[in-house]
Amino acid sequence: MKNNIKIIGFDADDTLWVNEPFYRETEKQFAHILSPYFAENAINDELFKTEMKNLALYGYGAKSFILSMIETALRLSENKITAVEISKIIEIGKAQLNLPIELLDGVELVLQKLQPHYKLILATKGDLLDQEQKLKKSGLTAYFHHIEIMSDKHENNYRKLIKHLDIEPKDFVMVGNSIKSDILPVVNIGASAIHVPYHTTWQHENDHAETEPGKFATVEKLVEILNIL
Repeated sequence: MKNNIKIIGFDADDTLWVNEPFYRETEKQFAHILSPYFAENAINDELFKTEMKNLALYGYGAKSFILSMIETALRLSENKITAVEISKIIEIGKAQLNLPIELLDGVELVLQKLQPHYKLILATKGDLLDQEQKLKKSGLTAYFHHIEIMSDKHENNYRKLIKHLDIEPKDFVMVGNSIKSDILPVVNIGASAIHVPYHTTWQHENDHAETEPGKFATVEKLVEILNIL
């Protein structure tokens, strides 16, 4: 891999910085707000159903999440939820958008070590403004030659990215925590991938095809990619 790679792509959320645990905490607060109207232990499952229904229309990100919480609250309360409670839901959603960025262990060291030898890019998905703000708050912008914020991470999106970068798939490796979004689409188009699992993964990202041994590398921590690249 080391001899072929020219460009390294990094996922952002839960690869470079903490993301999913904040969603889980917001879900707990949401379930508490909605508990007078519905069984608290079942609310998250209902929220996920709403998110999946809205995904094609709203896409990914915290703003989509806020809209889905409001819709779920109206549905589960049979439109009895109060304006005050809706305001609380909006407040917890805004609070998530305003959280500081918490870099994962070893992130800046890895970028510092790799930047002199490769072009580094950020390849993430979600709401454009939200992801741009996260990157700005992270302090990592200067490490990246190119920033790509996709509506989703499908094979065609990666093909377009590689074409834009004017390289061949064999010249590219993607580093990320999601098998579904960061790994399988990349290896399926002939590029390389390194999986860095994260302890918390959104349910939607766990819905993927079986993986074949040897198709990609897996490391326990991001810093371990320095042993591969």
